[in-house]
Amino acid sequence: MRTVIQPQLKFGETDIAAIVLDPKSRDDIPQLLRGLQYIYTEVSLRQRVFAILEEMIPDRANGQGKANRQTGRPGMEQWKIRVLGVLRLGLDADYDRIQELANQHKTIRQMLGHSDWLDEQEYELQTIRDNVSLFTPELLDRINQEVVNAGHSLLKKSRGKPQSPR
Repeated sequence: MRTVIQPQLKFGETDIAAIVLDPKSRDDIPQLLRGLQYIYTEVSLRQRVFAILEEMIPDRANGQGKANRQTGRPGMEQWKIRVLGVLRLGLDADYDRIQELANQHKTIRQMLGHSDWLDEQEYELQTIRDNVSLFTPELLDRINQEVVNAGHSLLKKSRGKPQSPR
């Protein structure tokens, strides 16, 4: 019973497209979040990435194939797994640091879909390990291909426009 992302915002939750990131920051976290925000705001790219994320279904605990998407308890949304996975790989961080960032970093919590107002959900270390491990290098490679293709098409569009005289 996993979903890619909850389509309905909760009370006090900030839309991912409306999250304000410091454009002057030289830290790597805002840069990674800006990339995730771009993927989310570009509808066609988001649809292609979400289609890939839908394939991220864990194996059953008893080892008998894949779990059914429609039954069982709700798992962590694939978007949250993507955000935490990108942070883990982009920062070359261990799971302890990812847990600290997911529980304490305001902007990352907004990107994960938590409101600033009375949202005290915290992520346990084992939950992060179990879920982020679903974000395999193969899935990351496929998503990276989609992002690169979107970047190429964006570059082609900007080159096709006539430049204004200076």
